[in-house]
Amino acid sequence: MNTPYAHTPSSESGLHAGSLVMVNIEGTSLSAVQADFLRRHHIRAVCLFRANLGTEDEVKQLTAELREVMGPHALIGLDQEGGSVVRATFLPQAPAAMSLGATGDATLCEEVGAAVARGLRCLGINWDFAPVLDVNNNPHNPVIAERSFGADPEEVARLAAAWMHGALREGVACCVKHFPGHGDTHVDSHLDLPVVDKPRAALEALELLPFRVLKDAAPAMMTAHIVYPQLDPRHPATLSRAVLGDLLRREWGYEGVVITDSLVMKAIHERYGHDRAAVMALDAGADMVMALGSFEEQAAAIEAIQAALADGRLDAAACRRAQARLDALAERYPVVHKDYDPELRARDDRLMRRGWARGLTLCGLARSPAPGSRVRLIAQQHVPCDGVSEAGLDGERIAELLARHFDVEVVLVKDLRAMRWTELPGDDRFNVLASNHRLRYPPQARETWQPDLHLVLWNPFQVLDVAAPAVVTWGYAEGALQALDQWLAGSGRAEGRAPVSLHTLDIPLN
Repeated sequence: MNTPYAHTPSSESGLHAGSLVMVNIEGTSLSAVQADFLRRHHIRAVCLFRANLGTEDEVKQLTAELREVMGPHALIGLDQEGGSVVRATFLPQAPAAMSLGATGDATLCEEVGAAVARGLRCLGINWDFAPVLDVNNNPHNPVIAERSFGADPEEVARLAAAWMHGALREGVACCVKHFPGHGDTHVDSHLDLPVVDKPRAALEALELLPFRVLKDAAPAMMTAHIVYPQLDPRHPATLSRAVLGDLLRREWGYEGVVITDSLVMKAIHERYGHDRAAVMALDAGADMVMALGSFEEQAAAIEAIQAALADGRLDAAACRRAQARLDALAERYPVVHKDYDPELRARDDRLMRRGWARGLTLCGLARSPAPGSRVRLIAQQHVPCDGVSEAGLDGERIAELLARHFDVEVVLVKDLRAMRWTELPGDDRFNVLASNHRLRYPPQARETWQPDLHLVLWNPFQVLDVAAPAVVTWGYAEGALQALDQWLAGSGRAEGRAPVSLHTLDIPLN
């Protein structure tokens, strides 16, 4: 009987199924049971999440223990994109990609990428699943939005290349994502299977362009759980030999590491099961599968790969090549623990804050109320983590910021999308709507809501949902809030230019 603790043998000398699998762990320390699981299955890659990150010292201890257990070819990764998708929230907080896109400054992007890598390297993390190359030209995209550098594929390629160059220079591997492109979707692949049905020429001009431009520089790519019928009508890209094997490997000649997005996402898990999907992804051309979940689920994926190697469904030579690519990545970007000089860290924090400030963008004739004005704040009370992004900004924190400058009446609601504007008092207070959640608003918001100012603190496309002048911060990190605070006080400028279309007929861009 297979058990999650059973030793997984190699089908050939030097080839272990577990070496092609990335798993997650529980808690902020490495338990003896988990260490034994990693050793028994010859696992060399772990993905960390917010729940794994305690204090900085605890993270350093954790990564040191993982390195000891997994060996010199260990790969320890996480999502540290910037903006709302950051796991190590105690490091200097990088601007969201779209905030950087609003500056159009490639030099700033390179400096931010380098600073992100310096923070990760000090923790013993050697693989960052960033930058995002998705071209977000679809304002209804539920999962990308401000994670993208913008809607222009050439600009996305230019700025992402700079960001990546900075990170690689500092010794942390990047993994561009989500190939072949997640920017023009209406569906979140965490919840269902998106389809992007465009002719190949249209894909080449938009989705594929940044990946093609960066393919020779990117040490790794992450796949998208999306069906592109004009490339493969049957399988999502993660499981598609036409996409990974034919297009990416043979046509483009990509020789970097290809890793799947998480196989427990519903787009894959509910249709294929992640153990079967693990075999399909490797057969399609991936080098590593992200088999997250319980011990039992992780072990099922490893055992499925082992069985496919044993009976010939997986090509052992191709898997050895995959193992060699992963070895080379770990050798080029090893797990190290380099001290983060306090002065350098402080400079990096100032850099991040400057980046957020430079991205601050106005839409319409947005103006701040005069100091001491009677203001009413309408915001959502709490915004929990959605599993992709970190928890949003609490309404009380926004109230504290406004109270520095104005006489504030606070209206906090459980769900902003369900708010009824007609229930607000009809007085002379200056109404400030603070969109501190990520979801788009229903049509009645544009039809009936009448704020004097809209603070868009996360998803920029909410500008299109409310007929009001707006200030767009692109995120809610301390640097974004500091920039907003200075603008409200009249001492800060907002010179960003939106890298996506936020124009409506009655609320033009400045």
